[in-house]
Amino acid sequence: MFTHLVFWLWFAGLTFLVAGLVAVRKGLVTGGGLDKLIALGPVFVAAPLATFGAEHFVAAHDIMQLVPAWMPGRLFWTYLVGCSLLAAATSLVTMKFVRLSGTLLGVMFFLFVLMMDLPGAFADPGNRLGWNFVLRESAFAGGAWALAGSQSLELRTGKRNWMILVGRYCVAMAAIYFGVEQLLHPAFAPGVPDAKLTPAWIPLHALWGYPVGAFLLVAGTALLLNQRARMAAAGIGVVMTLLTVLLYLPILAVTAQVSQMTEAINFVFDTLLFAGTALVIARTLPAQG
Repeated sequence: MFTHLVFWLWFAGLTFLVAGLVAVRKGLVTGGGLDKLIALGPVFVAAPLATFGAEHFVAAHDIMQLVPAWMPGRLFWTYLVGCSLLAAATSLVTMKFVRLSGTLLGVMFFLFVLMMDLPGAFADPGNRLGWNFVLRESAFAGGAWALAGSQSLELRTGKRNWMILVGRYCVAMAAIYFGVEQLLHPAFAPGVPDAKLTPAWIPLHALWGYPVGAFLLVAGTALLLNQRARMAAAGIGVVMTLLTVLLYLPILAVTAQVSQMTEAINFVFDTLLFAGTALVIARTLPAQG
């Protein structure tokens, strides 16, 4: 059973996913090996952004509760963020004005960290999910900045771009944290850490966390130290993409309660967004990195 909210989330996400695949079809045909997947980075970012943008309109009164109470016009900010997410998704699908949209998208995610995630983490430092939100949103900000930085003329002169450097560090630190969390709490669904247990009907459900956690820890460390960084970032993107398809989509497919569908959709696109962010980082790094 589809609710009004579920329909629009799926409609927005799938529309931008299909449009993005059409837009990068040339790169998928001509690219070789790892480059085919890396070409999908902006698409895997755009589809979740569109989904979350639609959610800001359809479930505005619920989402506005996340806006800090001290900010006036909380509903206005909710709609503004929704417009911003949809605009950024459109920019990434069309690859137009990417430097501007990526910069502003990164600023927006970083403001989320400063205004909501960090205060929440400091208020309850023992809650591991609080720091997960800090690092997750920081990674999304860093990925957007890296993509914006990749459009800079500085790269043509061989100069080091700080936006790409910041993006690499942010994604690396998030991957390391996620890996450690997964190894310490293997029963929880792998990928972007949350409080959801891997369902018992998933084959070897209690073991998924160990290989995913170990890989994220190793790949995140390699990315942080700039050792085979492009391959490490692409590997993180591959793992997150596989988790989206092999774990979170099946979980969504068997979700019977309408009240849980929105959460399941968010898990799908949240994991895909991190996959796309890692692939975007790989896209900005030299092949020999």
